[in-house]
Amino acid sequence: MTDYFRPLAQLSAVRPTEAVTLAGTQSWFTHVEHLVRGQASEIIHVSDTPSDWRARVSAPRASIAGLNMSKPVIMGILNVTPDSFSDGGRHNSPKQALGMAQQMVKDGAHLLDIGGESTRPGAVEVPFEAEIARTVPVIEAIRTSTNTPISIDTRKARVAHAALDAGANIVNDVSGFKFDSDLAPLCATLSAPVCIMHAQGLPETMQDAPEYDDVLLDVYDFLSEQVELAVSYGIRRDQIIVDPGLGFGKTQAHNLALIKGLSLFHGLACPILLGASRKGFIRDIGKAPSAEERAPGSIAIALAAVVQGVQVLRVHDVSQTRQALSLFQAATIGVDI
Repeated sequence: MTDYFRPLAQLSAVRPTEAVTLAGTQSWFTHVEHLVRGQASEIIHVSDTPSDWRARVSAPRASIAGLNMSKPVIMGILNVTPDSFSDGGRHNSPKQALGMAQQMVKDGAHLLDIGGESTRPGAVEVPFEAEIARTVPVIEAIRTSTNTPISIDTRKARVAHAALDAGANIVNDVSGFKFDSDLAPLCATLSAPVCIMHAQGLPETMQDAPEYDDVLLDVYDFLSEQVELAVSYGIRRDQIIVDPGLGFGKTQAHNLALIKGLSLFHGLACPILLGASRKGFIRDIGKAPSAEERAPGSIAIALAAVVQGVQVLRVHDVSQTRQALSLFQAATIGVDI
């Protein structure tokens, strides 16, 4: 029987003396949801949790690629693909992509995520040669004009290697090291920070009929196993980000369960990334058929994630997200990002 503990996070400048800081962020908690598979959960005081768990959950996270994990990091999405669900084809040339990257940095992006292979539901695999041809010239162009950290959104070791050589800083693998067995060893050899995401199945079929015994605990266990795998290859735990993978083999109910339970993932002792921006469940719940209409819903999810101590927000709408975060934090803790 495995025990899981989910901090009941709050964000307020006023906090009880016994409150525990959540992963070095501005969020804190005094109580915890104790979860066991197949049993009803119970609420317990933080003092009744194991001391080693409290130490993992409360410890500040190390900087990654120069990014301070004590306050929200805005990751701007830059797809250089012809077929991404939201912005496919808009930034295909290095010139177009550079202009968009510069605008996102101006708007408040702390990190740029460059992707050359669409992983939307139904997308097919792109040959690594094409993925390199799409991403490397863009990374090189961006690197000549800004020192803003860059992540390469890829499942493939050869693409990651080329991107890192071109100036990328972080490898963001949507397969969580399940697609290419060479990717984790490469990242270890090159001392590259990584983001490990959960996905059930491949993009071609992942939304056909996703099933879980308990989506929150199943995703937690997967990420725990893959973090340990990465560490076994020599990747430092404090240079690993985890992502529950909203929309990657998940129904609307699965996505909502993961969002409600996000603080559980602090138990992995890694920063958490959330990529909810413009996804299908925001379309459905927010009644926003067009991807460009989904900024309000995307921001609502981002703010809910910040309360739970999520450190990295992967977004399309950088300026709007930055503004919302600034006002939200000013109204809660009086700190502007």
